[in-house]
Order: sequence, then C-alpha cells, then structure tokens
Amino acid sequence: MAENLSTFKQGLHEVARAVEAAMKHRLANQNKDVPTLLAAAMAHGTLGGGKRLRPFLLIRTAGLFGISIADAMQAAIALECVHCYSLIHDDLPAMDNDDMRRGRPTIHKAFDEPTAILAGDSLLTLAFEILGSEDCHPDPAIRAGLVTRLASAAGAAGMAGGQALDLAAETQQSSEAEIRLLQAKKTGALFRFACEAGAMFGHADPEAMASLNRFGAAIGTAFQIKDDLLDIESTTEKLGKAVGKDAAAGKATLVTHLGIVQARAELDRLIEEAVTALEMFDSAAGPLRDLARFVNSRDS
Repeated sequence: MAENLSTFKQGLHEVARAVEAAMKHRLANQNKDVPTLLAAAMAHGTLGGGKRLRPFLLIRTAGLFGISIADAMQAAIALECVHCYSLIHDDLPAMDNDDMRRGRPTIHKAFDEPTAILAGDSLLTLAFEILGSEDCHPDPAIRAGLVTRLASAAGAAGMAGGQALDLAAETQQSSEAEIRLLQAKKTGALFRFACEAGAMFGHADPEAMASLNRFGAAIGTAFQIKDDLLDIESTTEKLGKAVGKDAAAGKATLVTHLGIVQARAELDRLIEEAVTALEMFDSAAGPLRDLARFVNSRDS
C-alpha cells in the first residue's frame, strides 16, 4: 500500500508539473492587451503551487478511454483556471477573508482587493476561451458540451450556489442534508465535471458516464470532509493557509455536525464507494483508485 501511494504521488507530481507548464505557457501567451498588473495577479493566483487534483482527475479519466495527457490538457487547465478563480474570490475579505494561500500571500494581500476580483473574473472567462478553442478539441460538439457542463458546474446551480449556501449557513442551523447539498455544489461540482469531461473525450457510453459521475460525487464529498478534518487537526505550516477558521466562522461542515469519529467513518465509506464505482473498469482505472485512497491519507 505504501509503495502504491508513493508511486501515485510521483504520478500526481508529474501531471501537476505538466499542468503547471501548460498554464504558464497559456498565461504567457494571452492577448498582449492584458494589463501587466492584471497578468501578474493571474499568474500569482495560478502558478507555483497546488496538487492539481482536478486536472489530474480529468486527465486520468480521459486516459481510461485511451486519450493522451496532451490531448486532454487544454480542458484540464481550463478546469484549473475555474478552481483558481474560486480560491481567489473565496479568500477575499467579503468571503472567507484569508491572508495566505499555498504558503504565500493571497492576491488581495499581494496586490489589492480590486485586482484580486479582476484576476478571478479573468481566470473564469479565460477557462471558457480555452474550452472554446480548437486546441481543446477538434469536434465543436464536444467543445460546446464542455463549455455547457463547466458553466453549470461553476455557476449558480453549482459551485457559486454552494458558496452562497455556505455563507448563509454561518448564520443559521443546517441539517446534515443541507450540509451535504452545499458541499456537493461548492466542492463536488468541479470534481464531477472533471470526470464528466474526461468521459466526454472518450465518448463514454451512459453506463460508464454514470459510474464516473458516482465516482466524482463520492470523491468530492470525501475531499471536503478531509479538508474540514485538516482544518481542525493540521497546522498552518503544513496546509499553507490558516487553520481553525471554519469553527471560528461558524461554518457548517459534516465534521462539526457528525463529530470527528463519525466524520472519519463517513470519509472511509465514501472512499470505498468511489472505488466500487470503478468496478466496470480494468487496471487502467488504477490511478483513479489510488487517487481515492490518497484523498483519505493526505496531510495537506
């Protein structure tokens, strides 16, 4: 198991490096009319850190169908642009008010608040520019499908809606069902999109798409539970951001609702659910199974 985890981490690191290089190239080759300060803020918010789990998930899901890393890369970096935009805006004083992200000052601290807002806006729209390009996929129907699905995952019915529910939950009592719903939107939507997008590249049949959707949903919830456990049990040095803020802000999480012991049990159950969802796939799904176990074992 330890050897498998070590091999997985090496593979994750290799994909992260490839994603970093592709994002750096894309940002460096933006329209020359992009203001210098804004371009620097976008780079600060995307480059130089992060495990790139969502791009990894998209790339490895596409790999189930024989799609190369290079062919899935543009969709992967578009997804990461949306994720990074969400972090930039989450960190703003009006939202979670964080000073550190990935061990560095957040954009509104390194630059200023208006620049942080515009950098997030620019990354969000850049994502759709990338997905709409022929470099992403030669088939316009696939590109249109990717744009539509990512818009849904990132918008009011997905991640943004989940953030709204999360903010509202700070001032009202939330049931377990309500917490699961907000986390399925805020965190889970992009994980599910990663699986759906990879499956779209491979022209997956409905059965395969449904299995991968179940996998993405389970991984998304498991990832959030682990994040909430780390917020309680880890340190600022390990996480690269402040810890203990969820409790201080009165955040509604499954950890606070269930307690640490039950939350860990639910995390274990979700990992097994994710692995079971991949039963129809052969050894090519090994990296996805390892990702599920990594989500449970990670310490940052």
